[in-house]
Amino acid sequence: SAWLRTRRFWVQILAGAPRKDENENIFEKFSNLFFYYNSFDVNSLNYNSVMKNFKQISKKPGFLKNNGGLLFRQTNKGKYEFKTLIKKIHLNRAKITHGGYICSIIDAGAGTAAHLSSGGKPCVTISLEIKFIAPTKLNDKIIGNVSIDKITNSLVFLKCTLKSNKQIIATSSGIWKILNHKIKGAGYGG
Repeated sequence: SAWLRTRRFWVQILAGAPRKDENENIFEKFSNLFFYYNSFDVNSLNYNSVMKNFKQISKKPGFLKNNGGLLFRQTNKGKYEFKTLIKKIHLNRAKITHGGYICSIIDAGAGTAAHLSSGGKPCVTISLEIKFIAPTKLNDKIIGNVSIDKITNSLVFLKCTLKSNKQIIATSSGIWKILNHKIKGAGYGG
């Protein structure tokens, strides 16, 4: 089909492959891709594929590294996202994710957001309120979204929502103290 031929063209161009016809008009191919074949639909764009990749923030020995780590990224100014996968070690005796683990990933993910939004200064949790809404189980992926509400000279106010399988599993709000001195080994949460 025309879409496949055009897609193949762009894959070859991006990979650095030489074009078959040196006189081929790139604008014509571009026009065909987006206009003539109606293959471009703004609603079909996957926003997640455009965003930056997640980075592992649990690189140093500690609680979260020993418990599977936490992946993190900034999605927008004042907006952050983190994720983890529920493993057998995260379950309680009822075979659902332990509430303490949920608290830990919120503290680490939201704390990393506070750290980054304060310009990389060390931040410590002074208040964290969590409401548990729904359980998660083995192999569920948990995604946390952090929104920075306000930053002062000494405090960061934020909200965090955890979701799994398109369902809200926990919400939280917290306050982080911005420290004006360096702490050896401090950095990303967890």
